[in-house]
Amino acid sequence: MMDFVQPYSDTVLVLGLTGFIFFIQLMVADVVRLKAKCVPGYPIEPSHSSILFRATRAIENSNESAAILILFSLFAIFSSADPEWVNTSAFIYFGGRVLHMLCYYLNLKLGRSVAFVISLVGLLGMFIAGIKGWG
Repeated sequence: MMDFVQPYSDTVLVLGLTGFIFFIQLMVADVVRLKAKCVPGYPIEPSHSSILFRATRAIENSNESAAILILFSLFAIFSSADPEWVNTSAFIYFGGRVLHMLCYYLNLKLGRSVAFVISLVGLLGMFIAGIKGWG
């Protein structure tokens, strides 16, 4: 690992773990889609009572925040931000995403919303750490 990245090794780990969680979400959505005999290319009925809809939305929602995670990680690392702050924020994001995924699958609406906010707090922490690195 490059020397300047070494202090952020936990954040790099979170990037890999997040990719793995996305992979799991993709597999779950595909299996659910196959079991439902869903015709590829056709829209899914937007109903939270449907596991097919929830599994599809779980991965779509994760994809919506993936670019932000990558950009904020790079910003913080290249800004020489406080590694402890960045690494902790990355794990907060990851924990929020895992909880969000599980709550989405189980149709726990309040839990899903809380988990989403937790992941946003993690992202915001990474951004603030990056800004502080410029100070």
